[in-house]
Amino acid sequence: MIPLFKVPMSKDAPAAVSELLAGGQVGQGPKVEEFERLLRQRIGNPHAATVNSGTAGLQLALHLVAGGAPDGEVLTTALTMEATNWAILANGLRIRWVDVDPATLNVDLDDLARKISPATRAIMVVHFAGYPVDLDRLSTILDRAEAEFGFRPPVIEDCAHAWGATYKGRPLGNHGNLSVFSFQAVKHLTTGDGGLLVLPDEALHRRAELLRWFGIDRKADRLRDMPDIPEWGFKIHMTDINASIGLANLAWSDEVLARHRANAAFYDGELAGVPGLRLTERHPDHQSSFWVYPMLVEDRAAFVKRMDAAGIMVSQVHTRNDVHSCVRPYTALLPALDTVDRRLVCVPVGWWLSEDDRRHVADTIKAGW
Repeated sequence: MIPLFKVPMSKDAPAAVSELLAGGQVGQGPKVEEFERLLRQRIGNPHAATVNSGTAGLQLALHLVAGGAPDGEVLTTALTMEATNWAILANGLRIRWVDVDPATLNVDLDDLARKISPATRAIMVVHFAGYPVDLDRLSTILDRAEAEFGFRPPVIEDCAHAWGATYKGRPLGNHGNLSVFSFQAVKHLTTGDGGLLVLPDEALHRRAELLRWFGIDRKADRLRDMPDIPEWGFKIHMTDINASIGLANLAWSDEVLARHRANAAFYDGELAGVPGLRLTERHPDHQSSFWVYPMLVEDRAAFVKRMDAAGIMVSQVHTRNDVHSCVRPYTALLPALDTVDRRLVCVPVGWWLSEDDRRHVADTIKAGW
């Protein structure tokens, strides 16, 4: 089978981890500091803090801007990994579902604008498959909400799919919101598991650094004089083990990203106009990372069967979250998602594809199902 996912692990990573283990420093230390410094340079934002997973980053982001909010709800999409929305529940907040835009698979900004209310405590947007949400239009919607309600709901961008993606020429993480990247095993950049929380200002950055480790200032001499903890926190910091893996993979991640994009461009040219298939939107201001290559197909069961027979792994990747019984109280009508959910499928687009592999994928699809 041509796989849908593979772990992008540099050949230098095992030696880097072995050297670290031999040195005896494995917790959060100099490797984490070095990794964070380089990540901040890559993104172009000095306010960024690593954590032990993208999920932890989402939970911390919501805690920073909406934690403890009474009777609050968060506007969000159901088309995502459950981690996005379980972070809302973990903060004691209510989910309010927003429909999707079938052209992008991102949140439908018209529906989102209609659903902002005095109960809105935050907005979660997912850059699905790495394709950026229209952040300028979202900002305009928030301007109107602020004029109407007297407050501006904070936005958390779930960038789990979107390492390297840009909006209007700037990397995600630079548009005035809280942004969370995932370094889970099969992302463009992996640390084994880990995440990065990018903040819009120094005050939130400082709180994030404190709250990822119990609220304790790690720079203080805790063994001699334990400082006061004014705000309790969690234990979600990254370790030097994960940072060493990330450092070994960081340079290679540029090539990984470039190969995903090159394969996607090949499919764009080959699959345009194929009967029974609809590609998602492309816009020059929205440069996707193409973590996966999504499409909407007619008769998905037949499509999957045909691809399986051809030795090509395909999947919907993420099942709509609103079907789970634990979120039944938040049920909403989502007509666009109903249509997308029946047709969405993703095909291999990653760095591991040879030219023969991607040709086989494209020719199989063009032959019909």
